[in-house]
Amino acid sequence: MANLKEIRNRIASVSSTMQITSAMKMVSAAKLKKAQDAITAMRPYSNKLTELLQSLSATMDADSGSKFAEQRDVKNVLVVAITSNRGLCGAFNSNIIKQVNTMIAESYADKNVSVFAIGKKANDAFSKSGRVIANKSEVFDDLTFDNVTEIAEMIMYKFVGGEYDKVELVYNSFKNAATQIIMTEQYLPIVPVESDTNVNLDYIFEPSKEEIVETLIPKSLKTQLFKAIRDSFASEHGARMTAMHKATDNATELRDQLKLTYNKARQAAITNEILEIVGGAEALNN
Repeated sequence: MANLKEIRNRIASVSSTMQITSAMKMVSAAKLKKAQDAITAMRPYSNKLTELLQSLSATMDADSGSKFAEQRDVKNVLVVAITSNRGLCGAFNSNIIKQVNTMIAESYADKNVSVFAIGKKANDAFSKSGRVIANKSEVFDDLTFDNVTEIAEMIMYKFVGGEYDKVELVYNSFKNAATQIIMTEQYLPIVPVESDTNVNLDYIFEPSKEEIVETLIPKSLKTQLFKAIRDSFASEHGARMTAMHKATDNATELRDQLKLTYNKARQAAITNEILEIVGGAEALNN
């Protein structure tokens, strides 16, 4: 059994760790509320805009279709991996990294796959393999639509220029503080809805359909990427809050066990001292 000083040091260390994890939990809880409200308010707009875009794309002729909907033989694939800049959030980042590795090894085993990292954890995971073409981790320092627009325009430029034939988004979608859903979305080319689905395609266009689509598509793509990053941002704080809550509970349990061990050891030491005193007194009387 460890001596009393070692146990006291461990109790102090665990207590300090518990204070840190508890503080991180409260910080993430405060940030989560704002991030959750932002993504909840944005989702209906983003989903409706994407639905409208897909419906319009389904009615376009092949010759008059948008350059963003051009279907090509897939040889070069760009995977946009959205993670966080910081750790201590459970399996939040490792799930995204694992999903991207699965896509590289299985879905696109015979393709040339590159990674566009949004988040330091994604950049750290894939930079050694030489797959990372860009790292935009700084977007989380000031997460605004204008900053995300620059990233979206860069990705669209690479697709239209023929550098990549397909672009996929991989990110965590926020469900609640304890649950994040790994999402894999085709970003480019745009996938039109199937003609046999029950989608209202009866629109009156003013100005022309082609002009509306060409204006709407870039806006929709920017909004889609912004929504994905917002989703990931909210998921990060939910995952970190949950992880820090569990860490605080574990630290509390460990501290209580150490205190019990300390009290037992202290009581045993006191008992031994009493026995020695009593034994010495009896020896003197004899």
